[in-house]
Amino acid sequence: MSELAPLITDLGIILVVAGCVMILFKWLKQPVILGYIVAGFITGPSVSFLPTVSDTSDIKIWADIGVIFLLFAMGLEFSFRKLLNVGLSAMVATVTIVCGMMFLGYVAGNMMGFSHITSLFLGGMLSMSSTAIVFKAFNDMNLLQQKFTGIVLGILVVEDLVGVVMLVVLSTLAASSQFEGTALLGSLMKLVSFLVFWSVLGIYLLPTLINRIKRFVSDEILLVVSLGLCLLMVMIAVRAGFSSALGAFVMGSLLAETSESERISRVVQPVKDLFAAVFFVSVGMMIDPMVIRDYIVPILLLTLLVLAGQSFFGTFGVLLSGQPLKLAMKSGFSLTQVGEFAFIIASLGVSLKVTDTHLYPIIVAVSVITTFCTPYMIRFSEPAYRFVDRHLPVWGKQALSRYVSGSISEKHQNDWHRLLRGMIVGVSVYLVLCIGVIVIFFSKIHPFIQGHLPGLQGDLLGALILLAVLSPLLWAMVVKKNHSPEFRRLWADNLVNRGALSSLVLIKIILCITIVMSVVVRLFNVASGLGLVIALLVVAGLYFSKRIRKRSLEIEEQFEANFQGPDEEKKSSSLFDGVGDTTSLSDLHAVDFTVQPNSVCVGKTLKTLAFRTRYRVNIITIGRGDAVIDIPQGDEMLYPYDKITVVGTDEDLSQFARALEQKEACAGSGTSSRKGTRITNVCVDEHSSLLGKSVGEVKSDRAIILGVERGKEVVKNPSPAFVFQSGDIVWMVASFRKPV
Repeated sequence: MSELAPLITDLGIILVVAGCVMILFKWLKQPVILGYIVAGFITGPSVSFLPTVSDTSDIKIWADIGVIFLLFAMGLEFSFRKLLNVGLSAMVATVTIVCGMMFLGYVAGNMMGFSHITSLFLGGMLSMSSTAIVFKAFNDMNLLQQKFTGIVLGILVVEDLVGVVMLVVLSTLAASSQFEGTALLGSLMKLVSFLVFWSVLGIYLLPTLINRIKRFVSDEILLVVSLGLCLLMVMIAVRAGFSSALGAFVMGSLLAETSESERISRVVQPVKDLFAAVFFVSVGMMIDPMVIRDYIVPILLLTLLVLAGQSFFGTFGVLLSGQPLKLAMKSGFSLTQVGEFAFIIASLGVSLKVTDTHLYPIIVAVSVITTFCTPYMIRFSEPAYRFVDRHLPVWGKQALSRYVSGSISEKHQNDWHRLLRGMIVGVSVYLVLCIGVIVIFFSKIHPFIQGHLPGLQGDLLGALILLAVLSPLLWAMVVKKNHSPEFRRLWADNLVNRGALSSLVLIKIILCITIVMSVVVRLFNVASGLGLVIALLVVAGLYFSKRIRKRSLEIEEQFEANFQGPDEEKKSSSLFDGVGDTTSLSDLHAVDFTVQPNSVCVGKTLKTLAFRTRYRVNIITIGRGDAVIDIPQGDEMLYPYDKITVVGTDEDLSQFARALEQKEACAGSGTSSRKGTRITNVCVDEHSSLLGKSVGEVKSDRAIILGVERGKEVVKNPSPAFVFQSGDIVWMVASFRKPV
């Protein structure tokens, strides 16, 4: 009689036990991840009175696959549009949290007797919060409509990217077993080049490919293609010297930019759930009760370190970005748990054999305790804020008020800042793309051409092919931003600006000449002087070529169309792009609601409903199927299943939601926004187009005025007759139009 392979029996045991435990945890209303860890503990070697897994090496393979699909699914939820829209608060806070917790974890590890590399891994584990646990806590506590939740979810989006980068950095340090600044810098530069090259190339190619084949693709085919692309990028990343997790995350984030991203997420979800379950069960198998008993003191100390450290650095980071103290403390206290990335980092340390063996069960125990504490820490943020506010000295409150009100906003952005930022980002992206194309050409294409057409003829053919690919990129590198509104205003301002602007253009030209010159010298083995002359002629020809200009603009338009995606996907975690001040206008944010068929709103116009007057909120978009109506007018009527995006403060939105729920009018779907509109603040000066105009006149230009700051006076929802004066700071919702 034949016997089943251990791989099958072990998987059967895992799934049966995990299923039973998950039903129990669902009944107890506890997080899913904790249930998987408990199931792993039950099926692991520590429990002998139940059927346990016989071959843990097979489970390690399943767990590795689980990490790949888990990171792939995270990438699908990530999206580069989300990264661009999470705002300055999330980015500044994430950097503060990660740096602070990495330092605390490293110091704590050294004090506990861990090795230097183990302490560094410990710092990485403690710096990552859990997206799944935080989102579930917000949902269970009905907090998704609060403004601070948008900031927290934005921080978690940035942490996902930082976690992937951390995996690469820690792998590099573990491989070298020492801190070599030059090697680490080289690895980081290699990582940035890898991310930029494949991200730009993927965003340009994948959405176009998906759009052309989607009418032929069933769910089954889409699943196979998506997982195939995931594993293909995993192979590319591994061959480039990076982790498989990085490749999976990159491909997921690229597919998130396509029109089929939601469909891909849906068909991939069961596969991700299965392998993620196996991964978290394998985490539970690593728990050793004897180790936990022996290291109970470090476990409790690390738990307190996470609760206190994440609260402090989260609050400080959000406060540093310019948000009010109350908002900062609510955000910081929401991040006090060890998340999924800690297990992935711990698995990396175990697989590389660079961390102490008992670190894994210690971090799992800390994660379990901090997960249970998360809802209580969120509730504790309010009394903690009241305590700090009562005991904060007057000078401290005044200093915070001045800092928050003086933080970065649109009125402080100047032409030089916008121009330099645009040029640096643009040139960096095009430069990385050019280098990537050249590397691929000389490593793959040129040897192939020489194998079939050796000698000068092969070099000429290769040069033509390479320049045909590079020419649109080089043209864009030289020309982009040279005719932007900021460039023209600075050029017309004074002669000093003209010298600086000419230098910037000259630097871009020199970069292009250097690229072409390196290709010519490499292919034809000519002297540097002759290579320079040829490069000058080639760049001059590219600059004045109308055909190359047209092709470059077509590529850029296609890229931007793919990057922006369809209207129904143009959502982000936080509508508010700037940083608020201490007035109530800074608390404005957006929430989406869906109009139900039995709603009293159905069939009525916005003017009749008078949301602005009754609840002090504004409707900024209406989503109807594939169409999105930005800045709807008063005669716009609401229909069943319309998705309305509403702007207001936490208090106004809560009142609005309660009123609608009593009437069974609409269902809230949490903090969200549309990419076509945004909240912004504009300073009215003598050159402003708003000067002397009334609110009614601006409304006719498809914008909604939310409020006006005039000195110390704040006017919310001003009347149509309100006239703007010089020095006013106007808060509005307007259609987003990118400068050319």
